[in-house]
Amino acid sequence: MHEDDLKNQLTIARNEINNLRQQVRNLQHVQRKDIETIRTLLQDFRCEGCSANNRTAKGKDKQPEGQHTNINGVAGSTGSNGREESTQFRPIGLIRTDFPEKRAVPRQSSVGNRLRSVLHLNSDVFTNPEHSLDGLEDFSHLWLIYHFHRNQAHPKAKVAPPRLGGERVGVFSTRSPHRPCPIGLSLVEIEKITGSSISFFGTDMVDGTPVLDIKPYIPYYDAPVLSQDSGPSSAGPHETSVDFYDSRQEPDGEESDLELYGAAGFTVNNLDTDAANIVPLPSAVRVPNWVVASHRLIVCFNEHAEAQLNELQVEKQCIVDILEADPRSVYLRTKYGSQIFTFQLSEVTVTCKFDDKASTVTVVQVRRNENIQVSGLEGAT
Repeated sequence: MHEDDLKNQLTIARNEINNLRQQVRNLQHVQRKDIETIRTLLQDFRCEGCSANNRTAKGKDKQPEGQHTNINGVAGSTGSNGREESTQFRPIGLIRTDFPEKRAVPRQSSVGNRLRSVLHLNSDVFTNPEHSLDGLEDFSHLWLIYHFHRNQAHPKAKVAPPRLGGERVGVFSTRSPHRPCPIGLSLVEIEKITGSSISFFGTDMVDGTPVLDIKPYIPYYDAPVLSQDSGPSSAGPHETSVDFYDSRQEPDGEESDLELYGAAGFTVNNLDTDAANIVPLPSAVRVPNWVVASHRLIVCFNEHAEAQLNELQVEKQCIVDILEADPRSVYLRTKYGSQIFTFQLSEVTVTCKFDDKASTVTVVQVRRNENIQVSGLEGAT
């Protein structure tokens, strides 16, 4: 065995030991938090009769200072420094996707823009939940705000985004799901609205994800722009910046026609010209180079996989979109490199092999879930 191979194996072993040490530290932290939670629950425990009497007494008297009621109607505590220690939110709905597990879920909604999912509003949010969606069909896109409910890892101040190949940056400069408040934000395309359900394209969440809120996407508010002659500006399309800030800003749902016209990215100078001459404003967005750097893998299918795609009537491009963005974590890429990788997509399991030197990935098998033992293949990854 060559000396370089021995050094490589030694490096991998050291990394594995460091990872195990970090996992032990994380488990110790989680254990301490669990002990604190259990101790708090035991201290605050009251029997059902005592709780009922306590609620009755609170109804008669003014709520004590240091307590407040959150959106669930449950009293939340406020610390001595005046900061809120916890807040509870009741999900408004549930998302159904083709990803039963976190493995290979697209990291951004733009990667899964051909993957259809459905949001079902909970029947107990409103008496008529479908009424809350009235008017949403006039928009093409919406923001989904949801909870990373499958994320059990302890959040760290610095994380390693896959695009940086192991280099760590601050968690708040990334889209990492491992956050102190595990809340996700995705921009998706509305396909159709049926009753209290929304079908959309742009899947980057696991099946069963609870939704906290939805908001329509309005380019005029959500997309930063530059004025063509004066640089950065927040003025409306038919107002100067001074007039804009001095005037009463109309609340959501009461925008004027000109403001809505400006939401499409049009300038005041173009309003009187032919529609064909209207040009969107240049973007004012600035992001680090590692974010915009494009690194796409070449996705291939062998003859056997191609035949299975046709037999099972699986949309090939959905698999291509997932694999060309390389769904593997930095840990998997570093430790196993060019190895077999499997993931579930709806009712099928996809098996592929990465070639990191050639920047390619070859799909070797597409089978129905009931016809394959996924656990046996996972051991190879």
